[in-house]
Order: sequence, then C-alpha cells, then structure tokens
Amino acid sequence: MPRQTGEKPFGCDQCGKRFAHSGAVNVHKRIHTGEKPFGCDQCGKIFAQLANLIAHKKIHTGEKAYGCDQCGKRFTQSQALAAHQRIHRQENPYGCDQCGKRFTQSGNLAAHKRIHTGEKPFRCDQCGKQFTYSGDLNEHKRIHTREKPFRCDRCGISFTQLGTLVRHKRIHTGEKHFGCDQCGKIFANLGNLVVHKRIHSGEKPYGCDQCGKIFTHSGTLNVHKRIHTGEKPYGCDQCGKRFAQSPALVAHKRIHTGEKPYGCDQCEKRFCHSGNLSIHRRKCHT
Repeated sequence: MPRQTGEKPFGCDQCGKRFAHSGAVNVHKRIHTGEKPFGCDQCGKIFAQLANLIAHKKIHTGEKAYGCDQCGKRFTQSQALAAHQRIHRQENPYGCDQCGKRFTQSGNLAAHKRIHTGEKPFRCDQCGKQFTYSGDLNEHKRIHTREKPFRCDRCGISFTQLGTLVRHKRIHTGEKHFGCDQCGKIFANLGNLVVHKRIHSGEKPYGCDQCGKIFTHSGTLNVHKRIHTGEKPYGCDQCGKRFAQSPALVAHKRIHTGEKPYGCDQCEKRFCHSGNLSIHRRKCHT
C-alpha cells in the first residue's frame, strides 16, 4: 500500500508535487485555485481545510484541549503545545545564520529572517499595504472589514484582536499586577506600564524613517507615517470621504448625524468639535 511503501502515485498537475493519497492532492490543489470551502458560522472567515476551520472555531468557544504538564498553560492546537514545551526544555533548534538568534519554531525563524531581508510578502488587497507577518495583515484587514470577532461575555463589547479582549476583561475583574517603581501607579497590562514609564524617562523609541521625528508610542508613529504615504484607511459610509485617523472619521460623521456632544457651560450653545467649543469660549466668555 502507498502508506507502507512510500509510493506517491498522485501528482499535482500545477506544480508537480506528489502525494500518497488522492485526498491530499485535492486539498493541496486549493493553494492554486484559492478555493476555501469551509466557512466559520461565527465570523464568516473561510478556510481551505476542515481541520483549520475546527482549530479556528476554538477562538470563539475558548476551548483549549491541550495542556502543558509543566506549567498548566493551555492551547487550542497540539502543535502550539509542542512548541511551548520547548521553552521548558530550553530547546531552540532553529538558528538564524545572519545574527545567531535561535527559535523554538521554524516558522518563527522564517519570519525573523525578514528583518534582515526587508521582505514583506503579505499584501492587503484593499489598500496595497504590505506586511512582514501574516498575522499583522489579518489584523490590518479588519480596518476595512470592521470585523470584531472577539467579544466580551461580560459587557458585549467586541474587539479586532484577542489580546485587546484579554486586557479589556481586566476592567471587569479589577486585576492590576504591574506597578511603576517611580510613582507607584499600577496597571492591568505590562505594556501600559512600559509605556507609562516613558513619562519618567522621556524615552521616545519609535522613529520615522522618512523625516526622523520620534515618538513615545508605536501607534502614534504608525499614524504619523500616513502623512508620508497618504494612506487613509478610514472611510465614511455616508459620503465616502476618507481619513488617516479614526477620531477624524468619528468627528466627521457628526456632520451627517447632527450630533453636538460639546456644550458650553456659560450659554448652553453646543458644538460638533471640542476645538470649536474652545474657540467659542475665548471669543464670547473671556
């Protein structure tokens, strides 16, 4: 039988790759055709293989069937558990031939090497922006689709990223583990503490490679770069006008809705924008 002899009688007529089973070649051919017959009934994401859909659905259910016997951490996929267990064994079998950095997974090494090559193989088909990592592209695409697959079971707010949901849930639990050794302020997330400490240190680690301007936050740098690229990912669904920043889109939409959330405490006149309220106060009440 093919499984015992190593025979691979089934070949792909597109690229010549061979397989032991006809089913395997049929699945492989979807790489060439782009066919993705398996769809998630929660968020609509589609997959070429049923196994990938089953693994994806665990994001929505929270199911983590694979547990580490060393630390108890749980995973949705057995491969993720196997990779995690290398941390305990201090096993890093995959080494970079450029800088010597080592990794527990071959995929992480392949992604790391793009730092040296500058390769950005993942391109958004909506706006053309390119990314080093497929995960970054998937997150970026949610700007266009407005998909928010991660929902809080306490208050119903949805998020584009799982990590954002995890941090959000600490609002409900009141959990705060990370304290500043300068002023004592405590934070629910390590990332927020790291950013906060820059107030004390004055550190601005994120620099624009176009003009040299530096920033405290990576997000601020990303928004700034749109000045150079002209990228405007936020579009109004009423008139189509586009904006570089989501707050600018929110403010613009008030033209259509007539909303005026900023009220003067002197004369009760109301404004669409906080800046217009400030101008009004200076002109009329000072």
